[in-house]
Amino acid sequence: MQLEIKNPATGETITKINQDNEASLALKFDNLQKGQLDWKEKHLDQRIAILFNFKDLLEINIENLAQILTSEVGKPIQQSKNEINGGIARITWLCTNAKKYLADEYMSEQDGMGEKIVYEPIGVVCNISAWNYPYLVGINVIVPALLAGNSVLYKPSEYASLTGLEIQKLILEAGVPSNVFEIAIGKGDIGAALLEMNFDGYFFTGSYKTGQFIYQKVASKMVPCQIELGGKDPLYVADDVEDIKNIAIGTADGVFYNNGQSCCSVERIYVQEKNYDDYVRYFVEEVKSWKSGLPTADGVYLGALTRSAQIEILENQIKDALAKGAKINCGGKRIDKPGNYFEATVLTNVTNDMLVMQEESFGPIIGIMKVANDEEAIQLMNDTTYGLTAAVYSKSQKRGENILTKINSGTSYWNCCDRVSPALPWSGRKNSGFGSTLSHVGIRAFTKPKAYHLRGDWKK
Repeated sequence: MQLEIKNPATGETITKINQDNEASLALKFDNLQKGQLDWKEKHLDQRIAILFNFKDLLEINIENLAQILTSEVGKPIQQSKNEINGGIARITWLCTNAKKYLADEYMSEQDGMGEKIVYEPIGVVCNISAWNYPYLVGINVIVPALLAGNSVLYKPSEYASLTGLEIQKLILEAGVPSNVFEIAIGKGDIGAALLEMNFDGYFFTGSYKTGQFIYQKVASKMVPCQIELGGKDPLYVADDVEDIKNIAIGTADGVFYNNGQSCCSVERIYVQEKNYDDYVRYFVEEVKSWKSGLPTADGVYLGALTRSAQIEILENQIKDALAKGAKINCGGKRIDKPGNYFEATVLTNVTNDMLVMQEESFGPIIGIMKVANDEEAIQLMNDTTYGLTAAVYSKSQKRGENILTKINSGTSYWNCCDRVSPALPWSGRKNSGFGSTLSHVGIRAFTKPKAYHLRGDWKK
């Protein structure tokens, strides 16, 4: 059976590629089991050098890779290049710090007794990945897993399959053996088939509903299962900020970058009443200044949505908000042309009981709400089933951090938003998932720590 790949910006079919089936997956799994035994014995310096080669190949091929990425997910070409460059930065950090965090740790040496921790690979890792940032979310798992000595079965989203195949091609060209990195092509049924197999660990990035299903499905296997899910990320602008115009411009980008198709996109905005009117005015002015259209055209900021089904979700959120008293300041509807286009939409007079303030939008839409004080903002920011990121804009770091300590989220931002650093753990709470990628925590997530108690004439 073949998988049809469509261009979301035009609706045209790009190509058709062969899908996997249960038989091909079984062969790939057996291959990975054998390959992992040799890969884990390869010196860490060799694994690091190979993955640095992968980084170099991304740099060399960035123009072609960006074109392929844009063709199947619809993001503007510059944003595709930005994503690949972000992936390059993450590989650099992970490879540079791998020896530090995968080395044996000597904890104590007293009374003739030595104690150390050894970080062993999990084994054969299954990575079911997402389409919105296939390089970034893929690298978050693939690179540290390989560095730690695991083999990897990588399933890209069906909406980013061509990019997945390019990742496989370059990883193998970099020097990773073909029996250490395999790819699975297909839709949800292929992902479900992977859950029936005996992987040593599962790492998923995607929606809450699918993540919950995966977690429940593999629980009986008693293996690591890490789930990175979505968010309904709040942002608060306090009354003491000094440059409301630039804050409005910067936070608008935090909402609409990649058409809002980011788990860490700002999805709810609360503004203290003193700054509310100015903030909304500058915010809407900025949004109206952006160019939308074919993602390959010069100067386009808003390309096509990757999935056509998301348009109906956005329309339902707008319909619900208007019925409950919201006002459309700009946008509000799909664009009548071939492809998956939707206007950048700003809603005001919103309340927290509206779908647009409660359910993940994952598209170019935002609700902006007026609040009286920090206490009201904190209550509203926590009024969510998600817990991925939260941002506060305030002149005072002490005030900002005091507010953020009261928000149940995995990542906190003071005077910034919608950013990820390879040096810091990326993790969620509540319906945003659990476990961490990136940082030393994300490197060690792909290991099994073993404790050694050593008595006698031992050496480091």
